[in-house]
Amino acid sequence: MVLENLSARAHIIQTMLTPLEKLAYTARQGARVAWYMGHGLAAGQFRKTEPGVSEVTRDRPRQKGPGMQQLLASLAATFQRDLDNVAAGYYPLPRDADGSPGRLLKTSRAFLADVPVAAERKAKGEGTEVYSPDKAEELPAYFLQNFHYQTGGYLTEDSAEIYDMQTEVLFSGSTNAMRRECLVPLWEFMRGRDQRQTKIADIACGTGRFGRFVKQAYPRIDLTLSDLSDAYLTEAKRHLKDYSNVSYEVANAEKLPFADASLDVVTSIYLFHEVPPKVRRIIAKEFARVLKPGGRLIFMDSLQLGDIDGYDGMLQSFPVNFHEPYYGSYIKEDLADIFREAGLFHTESRPVFLSKLVVCDKP
Repeated sequence: MVLENLSARAHIIQTMLTPLEKLAYTARQGARVAWYMGHGLAAGQFRKTEPGVSEVTRDRPRQKGPGMQQLLASLAATFQRDLDNVAAGYYPLPRDADGSPGRLLKTSRAFLADVPVAAERKAKGEGTEVYSPDKAEELPAYFLQNFHYQTGGYLTEDSAEIYDMQTEVLFSGSTNAMRRECLVPLWEFMRGRDQRQTKIADIACGTGRFGRFVKQAYPRIDLTLSDLSDAYLTEAKRHLKDYSNVSYEVANAEKLPFADASLDVVTSIYLFHEVPPKVRRIIAKEFARVLKPGGRLIFMDSLQLGDIDGYDGMLQSFPVNFHEPYYGSYIKEDLADIFREAGLFHTESRPVFLSKLVVCDKP
């Protein structure tokens, strides 16, 4: 009966999406893909640069990755799924908010200017340029890295301003669409609930892109954005400046600034692959601690080994081409087991193009 009702709801709302709305969505996403793919081609020298000796190059991938045809088909399917989710009523037509033409051009210039600098850093094997003893007194050492060889790591305003472009270039304009898939289990959780009485925290929120999607779908929900980087939280505030009932916390995910059993929903996107294995387990326990009984964890990160046939070679090459010191251990982790040991009940895991969605509930 539930499935029948959901199917009927999807059919009713599907008829409300006009051909013009579908065409406009397709045009917008197509333009975004072309824009970010173009920047990816321009940054090709970054990918071709050989890693320095300090990088882990001994475990070169021995398997081939997916071909371009397979990747493009999966990319198209991701956007179709995004549109289908809108038609099913899971969330409104997306507003990606990439910025004005002037801001886009400014970000483009900043991104392209950092490419040769990052390539030089990669060639020299320098991935901890941002580290200093003074910073290590306030921030964990694993965070003081030039992830992706980017200038400033995650510590500067300049880095925060180009981060979204970097991720969209990496994923050919599909990052936001992958993030929005996390709104589906959120919709399932919110059925019958008053959003005004629901507390949600996005941990390691970065520049707040997912938080913006949450507020677009649930404008009255009580949302907290938490991140270890003050610079990135500043950028998140800019992204969500038009929304009310949003708070911001500069915090380490290993020690969240929330009381026990105080949150209905915890979300976390692209965090685990950038922390050591021991830290992942500490953070998982924090997720469980702050969730109310019956609360939900909605988690997304990179694909892992064995998730999709033919993709393992690509996953193994990622830490070779980019400075990601903890990625190699992440793709081998049993995420369901980590969350189960923390006290959460695993309900779902599935691939979303190059990402993986995991849903857990607290008994």
